Amino acid sequence: MAARFFWKSKNRLLCPILARSFTAASLKRPQLVANSEKHVPMLLSGENLVGSLCRMFHDGRPRGPLWRGKKLIGKEALFVVQGLKRFKEDGEKLDRFILTHVSRLLKLDMVAVLGELQRQGEVSLAIKIFRIIQKEYWYKPDVYLYKDLIVALARAQKMDEAMQLWDSMKKDGLFPDSQTYTEIIRGFLRDGSPADAMNVYEDMKLSPDPPEELPFRILLKGLLPHPLLRNRVKQDFEELFPDRHIYDPPEEIFGIL
Repeated sequence: MAARFFWKSKNRLLCPILARSFTAASLKRPQLVANSEKHVPMLLSGENLVGSLCRMFHDGRPRGPLWRGKKLIGKEALFVVQGLKRFKEDGEKLDRFILTHVSRLLKLDMVAVLGELQRQGEVSLAIKIFRIIQKEYWYKPDVYLYKDLIVALARAQKMDEAMQLWDSMKKDGLFPDSQTYTEIIRGFLRDGSPADAMNVYEDMKLSPDPPEELPFRILLKGLLPHPLLRNRVKQDFEELFPDRHIYDPPEEIFGIL
């Protein structure tokens, strides 16, 4: 184990030394030209040789900043995310942290913080950041920001907050897409509020976008205990999608018999 640790710890030191040695040796001898018959590979140049040797003696530790992920979240943005999560249970400390750190973030970092909080399921914190973004001079109403937050709130069963954002989106002149309607309808059905789900459904029928099947099928499944409401949705579905089939379970499920 000691020898193994010593070898790994010395890899970075050995790499430049070996690279210089091989590079000096390669400069003294002529480069081989690829033979058309034997396909002899050409020797690496000094610069490529350094990279090859460093990869050869790579010790397994990550290269570059650890905070660089798929979405390239910066170091300061990551610090803010961690701070928000640390103080989320203490309103006073959270507000002080937001005032001293969040407000000074650049546009890209602030949007990155919002996305990272959503990815980690910190929806309430994401809403706080979104409200701050709305007050920035560079903010313009974005349907995708609204959509991601509304869908996240609906999946977290926070329907009141989801509908507040819904109303705010409407005031900004933006329209939900089919996925947003689907998640809101599913959220109300999961919450045991079929009447609210039907209100969203009626709003969906007035949308300028062409209707899609999925929200209809979610309603048809969720309204099984409510046959009158389900029949309304079924009639609309058959008019809009005459070539599609709807499975009707036995009448006992509806409570008719």
